[in-house]
Amino acid sequence: MMYFSRLKALVVIGICLLGVLFCVPNAVNAPASWMPWRTIHLGLDLRGGSYLQLAVDMNAVIRERVDSLADSSRTALRRAGVVRFVVTPQPPQNRLVARIDEADKRAAAEAALRKVVADNQGTAGKSDLEFATLPDGSYAITLSPAALTERATAAVQQSIEIVRRRIDETGVLDPQITRQGNDRIVVQLPGVEDPNRIKELLGQTAHMTFRMVAEDINPGAAVPPPGIDFLPDESLGGQKIAVRRYVSVDGANLTDARAGQNGQTGEWVVDFTFDSQGARRFADVSRQNVGHRFAIVLDNKVISAPVIREAITGGRGQISGHFDAKSATDLAVLLRAGALPAPLTVVEERSVGPELGADAIRSGAIALGVGFVLVIFFMGTFYGLFGWFANISLLVNLFLLIGVLSLFEATLTLPGMAGILLTLGMAVDSNILINERIREEVHNGRTPLNAMETGFRRAYATIIDSNAATFLSHVMLFFFGVGPVRGFAVTITIGIATSMFTATMLTRLFMVRWFAAHRPQALPV
Repeated sequence: MMYFSRLKALVVIGICLLGVLFCVPNAVNAPASWMPWRTIHLGLDLRGGSYLQLAVDMNAVIRERVDSLADSSRTALRRAGVVRFVVTPQPPQNRLVARIDEADKRAAAEAALRKVVADNQGTAGKSDLEFATLPDGSYAITLSPAALTERATAAVQQSIEIVRRRIDETGVLDPQITRQGNDRIVVQLPGVEDPNRIKELLGQTAHMTFRMVAEDINPGAAVPPPGIDFLPDESLGGQKIAVRRYVSVDGANLTDARAGQNGQTGEWVVDFTFDSQGARRFADVSRQNVGHRFAIVLDNKVISAPVIREAITGGRGQISGHFDAKSATDLAVLLRAGALPAPLTVVEERSVGPELGADAIRSGAIALGVGFVLVIFFMGTFYGLFGWFANISLLVNLFLLIGVLSLFEATLTLPGMAGILLTLGMAVDSNILINERIREEVHNGRTPLNAMETGFRRAYATIIDSNAATFLSHVMLFFFGVGPVRGFAVTITIGIATSMFTATMLTRLFMVRWFAAHRPQALPV
């Protein structure tokens, strides 16, 4: 227990030096851009910035799912030879109702609808739909509770990924994007004092489709005919335009979008590129509709409706529509990031000024400094030289903790600073246990070396048990907590590991080297 080989001592010292080395990037700038310079990032409460809580519109998710299911059901009925039927989506009831007006086709219709149900498999390999016959003879296809839960979870996860992409495109550093509850997303933007542009980007679903303009339909009619939508054309000041509901090319096939300027007119445009499937589809549609108008629809608004002059076979296109530099860039960002599965609504917004963050840092630093000084004074007063060995280990423990946080580029929040202060208290607990055990063994009449050996051995089991219990509780806190709670848990768990290392290895190394050099007749405890 009290023997240290030269290799073991070098490993302990090397780990401590690495901890100090990893702390350096937090104090000085990188000498070269190519060097990996990892630092701790300050969270929203320390740096200042904006906090947004977004709600995913689950009603829109269900409505889209039911509408898609209704389209599939209509297609299946037509293929089964059923002509006279009515399929009515009922999103509030999470279902659709199909009424069949041909008695001799009811068996075929039921078989077709049951096949639609069977073809929709959930994650468990079973259909996520329920089929039933209503009292009036109609058929109902209902989303099962498991399907609703699965759809909601997928929508939130997809929304988080797309929100992250959109924010990353704006250049915001260290955004924190987390899920909260069943349908909420929390976005923290350190350093962003005016989040209006971010809110505009996140508030758009950005579902882009390419559809043909119904040139033979009068958009001034009271009700659009079947298969037609009357959508506002932004290039015409919001005037309605008749657009076919059938999607010729989906924006999901876009691989890139960039803002630029037209070389001839100088106006701002958005250049886009399709993947192979989208390029092939775009070429076919443009080849078949030369001379006709092609509407580019974004979130049920026509942003451009140019005339197809020739077949577009390169998989590239251009969107023009009275853009300026900002609107063209924002549209390109939205298209590159992808469409949200459902609209997002800002339900809570907070801003933290940099002055408040500076006050929090100052208060946290003062608390940390005062706590550190008090601990050092206590250990030096009550345990003499061994207490000062513990103080040096405590300082090294602080460097190791900050070094590990820097290595992982962790985000430090105010609860995280509280975790550092608590870690110092927990670290000194281990040293107190060791010193008290050694003191007891001295009082029992053991020799100095025997007292140190026995004291470390008996304290070691207690240190392991107490730290293991604390470690497991904070691991659970990390997995089940959110936001600042997780930051606190991360700091504590890393601090437990570093404090155990310094207490059981570094402090023991100091004591062993001191004892080997002085061979004292009594211990200074």
